[in-house]
Amino acid sequence: MKRHIDIGILYSRSGNYRLVSESCRAGAMNAIADVNADLAIPFEFIPIERDPQGNIDRYASGCADILANSGARHIIGCVTSWSRKEVIPILERAGGTLWYACPYEGFEANEHVVYTHACPNQHLVPLLAYVVPRFGADGFLLGSNYIWGWETNRVARDLIADAGGKVLGERYLPLGEVDVARLIAEIQATRPDFILNNLIGPSSYAFIAAYAELGRRDPHFRPERCPILSCNLTECELPALNGAGDGHLSVGPYFHDISGADRGAVPVPSVMPASSFEAAAYASVRMLAEILTLNPGAQWTDLPKVFFETSFRTPLGDIAIDQQTQHATLPVLIGRIDGTSFKTVTLTKGVAPDPYLSRYDRTETFGRPRLRVVS
Repeated sequence: MKRHIDIGILYSRSGNYRLVSESCRAGAMNAIADVNADLAIPFEFIPIERDPQGNIDRYASGCADILANSGARHIIGCVTSWSRKEVIPILERAGGTLWYACPYEGFEANEHVVYTHACPNQHLVPLLAYVVPRFGADGFLLGSNYIWGWETNRVARDLIADAGGKVLGERYLPLGEVDVARLIAEIQATRPDFILNNLIGPSSYAFIAAYAELGRRDPHFRPERCPILSCNLTECELPALNGAGDGHLSVGPYFHDISGADRGAVPVPSVMPASSFEAAAYASVRMLAEILTLNPGAQWTDLPKVFFETSFRTPLGDIAIDQQTQHATLPVLIGRIDGTSFKTVTLTKGVAPDPYLSRYDRTETFGRPRLRVVS
């Protein structure tokens, strides 16, 4: 008989980012099923699940409930940076670990969090490095009015300046807001080279639909001339766009269309992840299972030594976790939306995490700035 190990699951099943959250949850639950069916693993995971229902006030209490009322010391969960930051004090007080499977804005490292999705040098920096020489350096920045939008656009402003471009506008919408008319009007008036879209959920879907209509009226705003760029848009949300996103660009560590040869030799999940959110959550559970198989009872204090000694085979490819920051080394893929999938246009394997952009080199990313002759 396998022994039982509780594992926390903290994802909202409703609210503005429900599609992303459900994708993460599906990855975690599929991995739990695969772990439990694997005869080489001497235990079964028992999911202890709490649903914050998209309410930010329920994340800390849900996390505390899992840690206080079950044997779980590891939690797979949270989508937004807001929710992650809500649970970190609970984890610190109770000695738990959060496995965080979503891209985020960087400039954080906590010994109670393992970051298994991308940070800025694995999403925003390579995306702009690809786009600027092909489309131009002048951007218009959009975001939902919370941490992800604010901080990702803050980094984008610096990168655009480094590329010799200008930020022609920066606008935010409340979470869930779908009135995007003023955004479209400002973008049409300023005529940027690209739009960086850090809106989430219904706000993002409404904007992309309205932008497609703008492109039908004015050829400058078609994706081949002025693309929408995303660091957090994956296959799980493409059906909500009804084709309006076709031709626009997104970046991530995984696309469903990549072949097994491109992924590297990895264990085949019973269900191949349909998005990078699903793949990162799946990888989180499988990595945790490998750690607990070799180090029964491992807790947050044991992880740095494990990460120093171990690499992991996952649907994201072979990845390592940086011992100091607990961020993952990941592939970087840039994809073009095609219906409900992405067509990969570039793939870079094994990009080490740099959450504070301490190794970022403007010249390496954008080339040397052009000198201007002043008379």
